[in-house]
Amino acid sequence: MTSERPGGGDADLVELFAPADQFGSPYDPRGAEAVAQRFRRGRRRMIGAGIAGLLVLAAVATYVPVTLLAPVAAPTVTVTQPVVGAVEPAALGHPRALAAAVSITGAAAVEGAAGLDGITQIVGDDAPLPIASISKVITSLVVLSAKPLGAGENGPTLNFGTAENDTYDKYYVLGATIAPMKIGTAMSQHDTLEMVLAVSASNYADVLATWAFGSQAGFLSATRKWLAANGLTGTTIVEPTGIDARNRSTPGDLIAIGKLAMANPVVAEIVGSTSVDVANLGREANRNSALGFEGINGIKTGTLDDSGACLLFSAAIEVGADVPLTIVGVMLGGTDHFAIAEDAKSIVRNIKAGFHKIPLVAEGDDFGTYETTWGDDADIVAGESASVVAWSQVRVTATLESTPVVEAPSGTKVGSITYVVGATTVSVPLELRGGIAGPGGKWRLLHPFELMGQ
Repeated sequence: MTSERPGGGDADLVELFAPADQFGSPYDPRGAEAVAQRFRRGRRRMIGAGIAGLLVLAAVATYVPVTLLAPVAAPTVTVTQPVVGAVEPAALGHPRALAAAVSITGAAAVEGAAGLDGITQIVGDDAPLPIASISKVITSLVVLSAKPLGAGENGPTLNFGTAENDTYDKYYVLGATIAPMKIGTAMSQHDTLEMVLAVSASNYADVLATWAFGSQAGFLSATRKWLAANGLTGTTIVEPTGIDARNRSTPGDLIAIGKLAMANPVVAEIVGSTSVDVANLGREANRNSALGFEGINGIKTGTLDDSGACLLFSAAIEVGADVPLTIVGVMLGGTDHFAIAEDAKSIVRNIKAGFHKIPLVAEGDDFGTYETTWGDDADIVAGESASVVAWSQVRVTATLESTPVVEAPSGTKVGSITYVVGATTVSVPLELRGGIAGPGGKWRLLHPFELMGQ
């Protein structure tokens, strides 16, 4: 007979097969609850570990690309401003004359020389003084304005008769420079101009003026119009030779007249010749003893007993510019011809010495450094050389500007130096010498604070 327990069936199976545990008998309800709790705790630990793993993976997945791709701070730049200074002043000298002035033409290519296109007074002021035979330059220019000649042209012929021959005696009595003018001879306009400008023969200047305008009155009328047309308000001409001390001009006007003379190819060729070959008279020497020295190539001397020696001169000099420069100067009321000729040479020498070729910068000159937080660096250097020709006390200034860079190969332009010389600006590029490479991945991963704190 089989005994049956109440609640048999499944309960019996539990009793039979459930293992005993720490909580008591195999059929202790507390054991099942403990298993459930342990399961729940394990599951929570697994979820927590999974979440932590995911967070770590997320952090790594975020950190690595952020640090590898984050922008880096621009390198620190240290620059050295270029050192510049003023050019030493030029000393033009002190000519032995009542008044003297100079100017320079063609100086556009020379920094600091722009002011010399005006007048630089060396001695005296700009008041009118007797100009003696410098008057013959004005006479020649007035004649050429009415009867122009081209370079190499002889022009019309002047025939000399009794009236022309009489001018020899007229100027002989006055003590002027003269040359033979025989009755029945003839001379071209060009050769007559040579006698006026190179030989300084007063009788030839008189005849040339009368021939061109029909009379002395006609010449004087034309001269007044010519002076007015050229703005030469400080000049007075009462006769064509300069024997009359009332022929006067200012240093400023005479510099303008000298420029007009040298701009005329016929006049410039004659006054620059140390001697001339003239029909009927042969070779005649130019009376300007300064010709050929220090680049002096003109223009005219003059002397009056009561007014002293005069010289209107020009010179072409090389100073390292693109074109030669032309000096035009004048001295009035000098002690004698020898003195003013020597003073003219000295002035030209001093002017030439007053020009300076200033080396602003040489290619490769070092002006600073770029330094990165990751240990790379590169020098800032001049990309090319630059120099300038300057006159006297011209002021030279310089400003350096650099641009920020992060990564750049050697030779990259990183700024410029701007030099201001007189009224001209010279710009020189700055380049890297040695490139700047970006930070490597290892440095980025190990230096997050440098990246985040930029």
